[in-house]
Amino acid sequence: MPNDFNQQVIEEFRANAGQVGGYFEGARMILLTTTGARSGKRHTTPLAYYPDGGASVLVVASAAGAPAHPAWFHNLLAHPQVTVETGVFTYEATAEVLAGTERDTAFARLVKAEAGWADYQAKTTRVIPVVALHEIPVDGPPNVNASSMGQGLKIIHDAFRRELALIRKEFTAAGPTLGAQLRVNCLTLCAGLHNHHTGEELGIFPFLAGSRPELAPALDRLREEHERIAALTAELKRIITDDSTDPQHARREVERLTTELETHLTYEEEQLIPALDAPPTEPAR
Repeated sequence: MPNDFNQQVIEEFRANAGQVGGYFEGARMILLTTTGARSGKRHTTPLAYYPDGGASVLVVASAAGAPAHPAWFHNLLAHPQVTVETGVFTYEATAEVLAGTERDTAFARLVKAEAGWADYQAKTTRVIPVVALHEIPVDGPPNVNASSMGQGLKIIHDAFRRELALIRKEFTAAGPTLGAQLRVNCLTLCAGLHNHHTGEELGIFPFLAGSRPELAPALDRLREEHERIAALTAELKRIITDDSTDPQHARREVERLTTELETHLTYEEEQLIPALDAPPTEPAR
């Protein structure tokens, strides 16, 4: 039977590039689509997730501490290939159920980030599974959930803004030492920015340089800003990977990155979105 609450969340998620209100407001969330273990039908479930570095994320089959695993978990056991929607990107992934020490280490990491997982485990005798979703690489650009290149650029930027806001909030709640998951969150953000800027310099920037030569000064400025942001992310990565780092020192670096990046994103949107979404010009006759 369809879950009316889940369906409302799914519709809101898809209509707002991954942003929802209510219970999930401000949370990292994906839509996970699995294939029914018995029916073979496709089922979509909204889930909280955690970055796991690289192209993988973690989800937890807690079912709020219920005695049985959730249906989506049984589905991916039977059919490990799943579809993930982030609000920005849609991609195919392979689901891996973590086992033994790997599962226990990951779960402990998540409990330090959100104590509610331990509460759910305490309510049930089953071992709550942790599942890694590994993105399946494909050739070509990513599948961006946007109707135009300009809109795609904006929703990618907004995703970085949301992630930085979450990380800054997590630093506010950090204790005297940095939690392992917060470190992973920062490193994943740094990798995402590197990949995005590399993609721009190989794709959008050359396209605009050829079609809109008047944008040359703006593109030069954006490339220089990419270099400054790369230096800031390199410093943040250095600090985050140092076990002796003071969380407040790391937080200050995150604030520096946030300030620089927001200026960059705003300028890029002002300069590039009108050009990316402009109708094609008629060739001269």
